[in-house]
Amino acid sequence: MLTTKRRLARRSVFWWLLLCSWALAAPAQAQRGVFLTVDEFLNQHFDGAPQSESFWLTPEQKTVAQDILQRRPGLRARYFREGARTAWILEEIGKELPITVGVVVEQGQVVNLAVLEYREVRGGEVRYQSFTSQFDGVRLRNEENQLDRHIDGISGATLSVRALQKIARLALYFHQQVGAAHADVTPSTCSEKHGDPSCGAGTSVSASG
Repeated sequence: MLTTKRRLARRSVFWWLLLCSWALAAPAQAQRGVFLTVDEFLNQHFDGAPQSESFWLTPEQKTVAQDILQRRPGLRARYFREGARTAWILEEIGKELPITVGVVVEQGQVVNLAVLEYREVRGGEVRYQSFTSQFDGVRLRNEENQLDRHIDGISGATLSVRALQKIARLALYFHQQVGAAHADVTPSTCSEKHGDPSCGAGTSVSASG
């Protein structure tokens, strides 16, 4: 009889521990996930398929990127471009794991910032639009590449908030750099020399030729 009671007690403890572990794990799992694929993010902000390019950092650019991230950056960053608009898919560690973020930049300001994938067990609230919309229209305000606007934090998600701020700063800085690089390219054809008198009247591209 005593043995039966012990067995029942052990089973009760087992199921209680199992329910507790499930209850603790469920909120963590709810934080994680892929919320947008790269293609879905790009489709939201470009009419067609934007051109995919690589931005190779110079030593000076690495220094600035390291100052923003407070760690060594990679050798290059992949981005997408269509006209004056660029999109950056960047990752930064919140507390322990990388957060994948998409940032669209145009005319020196953030058009949209979205969390594509979140892997941490806490702080997933940074993916909500109520938070990410704070970055809409944000710019770099000085040579130290700080954001020109205060971003409100989220209690319990401080490190994730900081990660997204770093990514916004980095995307804006990279956009500046690739914009300058494209501006340095000397146009070689009349279709690129808009307004150049040497190409004759009406140098803009015409369907009639």
